[in-house]
Amino acid sequence: MAVMSPRKAAAQRDGQSLHDLLLETAQKMIATHGTTGMTVREIARMAGVADGVLYNHFSDKEELVARALLEHVRTTEAELGELPVPGEGVLFGNLRRHVEFGLALHKALVPAFSGLVSQPRVLERFAEISERSGYWRDRLVAYLEAERRLGRLRPESEVDATAAMLVGYCHASVLTTVFPHTAPLDPPPVNSVVSAALHGIAPREIDPADDDPDPVAEA
Repeated sequence: MAVMSPRKAAAQRDGQSLHDLLLETAQKMIATHGTTGMTVREIARMAGVADGVLYNHFSDKEELVARALLEHVRTTEAELGELPVPGEGVLFGNLRRHVEFGLALHKALVPAFSGLVSQPRVLERFAEISERSGYWRDRLVAYLEAERRLGRLRPESEVDATAAMLVGYCHASVLTTVFPHTAPLDPPPVNSVVSAALHGIAPREIDPADDDPDPVAEA
């Protein structure tokens, strides 16, 4: 008696597993509609499979959405291109490229993550499977640290604080597109932000430490 092969889903490409089909479908849904309101039924319908098929390949919906979200992050970063190499090019232009990369990344990803505020299990799964070293903020810190080691930044440069400010600028610039009910934001130009990060705001002859006395030491 001949053994019948499993029925192929309408959206399934030749050689593509149902696992990969479901992952690809969920990723495309995130890219086009975000994560708000994603259901097993909707994912299955878009993939052209029965609802229960998902549980043959993933432990639950949260795992599928988390893995699809990770693929969305990777795909977005790949589409944005390469980041500057430490020691090459001009510092100002390199840092501007990092900030432009961060802005584009946030515009693509913040809406997807904001839809998961009420689904902490998905975010927990995402944190478990993602590689922290691949985050843009960590790549920015690594770039600044490398430039500091090469002597292109001052030895006392606060690279972690600088990265935090630049990431915060990207967050603030994008959040009003996700939460339109908040007050409109008119962020400063990228060039102004990069200039402030590289040169600071205090006169060059002033040591920033002199302007921030330690209250404990004075007591």
